[in-house]
Amino acid sequence: MRVVWEAPVDDNARDYGNGAWLVGDTLVRSRYDAVTAFDAASGDRRWEYAPPGQDHVCAVGRREAGSVLLLARGGRGPGGHGCATVAALDLTTGRELWHVRRVPADLTESLTDMVAAGGGLAVLRDGDDRWVLETVRPAVQGSEALRAFDLVTGAPRWKAAVTAGCVPERVAAGERQVLAVLTCGRTELRLAAFDKADGKALWSAPLGGRPTPGTDAEVTLLSTDPVVAQVGGTAEGVPGAYLAFGENGTPLGRIESTGGHGAIPSHRPGLVAVADGRLYAAAEAKRGKEYVNRVVAFDLAKGTEVWRHDLESGRGLALEAAGGRVTVLARSLGRRHDGSEELLVLDAATGKEREARDTGADFDHKTRELAGLLTHEDAVVAVRWGWGVRPFSAYARG
Repeated sequence: MRVVWEAPVDDNARDYGNGAWLVGDTLVRSRYDAVTAFDAASGDRRWEYAPPGQDHVCAVGRREAGSVLLLARGGRGPGGHGCATVAALDLTTGRELWHVRRVPADLTESLTDMVAAGGGLAVLRDGDDRWVLETVRPAVQGSEALRAFDLVTGAPRWKAAVTAGCVPERVAAGERQVLAVLTCGRTELRLAAFDKADGKALWSAPLGGRPTPGTDAEVTLLSTDPVVAQVGGTAEGVPGAYLAFGENGTPLGRIESTGGHGAIPSHRPGLVAVADGRLYAAAEAKRGKEYVNRVVAFDLAKGTEVWRHDLESGRGLALEAAGGRVTVLARSLGRRHDGSEELLVLDAATGKEREARDTGADFDHKTRELAGLLTHEDAVVAVRWGWGVRPFSAYARG
């Protein structure tokens, strides 16, 4: 494989505001100081959006919808005024479509899943996290804390009917409903769904207790259709689980991050994907005195393993599931191109190998932590976050 283009090296990295998306033939990356777009084929810069004044991009939605990305901006750290603005950004032009004020608190601890776009809506959670009775929770309570707007115009749509005594901490927006992770009382976590038309509560389901008193809710909303939440596993070495829910919040499959399949590195989102009713993940298992790395597919409705494919090339670096294929980058140790990566393409239905090649390339640039993997036509794009790395590197099959 040959390098087609690489984005300039990043410096002065921060651990917030990071994200990457492929919109048509445009690659977009976000970090704390700017959102930048590149031509996916050539790497030419198409546009750049910089927050006005002294603002930083402090949070971005996990997914774009209709080429619109939702982001939160404002001041961070001592003397900052918090993430006081939510803006909608057109990813085809880099133009800000609209913005609205939100209620920040004195602290800005965790802004994960604070804003979301989907189903024609922009959804935001008011109030940054603060300490309340030895727990961390949003500063704005109950039905005042979760609002929705028209994604294109910014017109107010509704405030959610959050159950009394519960506080929203994570939000996601899908084509059929809006989801929120709620903290109820001091310890209980629940997943709640709201009608996208008027914000009325549809259902709620328990997620278990808060892992440790005084810590934030370790829940990640991986998918809205099907509804999949990751509970725990956000730190290295900490086990977690993947929970799927059906209509009306009916619990479906539960997949533990550690089991007969090995251990899924849940703290590395680039190694887990949801597509076509399945969860695809890289895992490491011990076989005698040695370790074997593999890709495993699970049925979300049943929580059962469908197939596994052992990697001869070693540790998985990133994977993508799309178009009936699972594309995997793995560290190629002890093979023809020692120290470079191998590209594998697996059939998503069966796990059978469709393509395998030693790339002759160093995809992870010795960081060993890719943030993600994107495919565009016949190119593979490595996504990286952090200081001293190239955010995008595009490689073509040769």
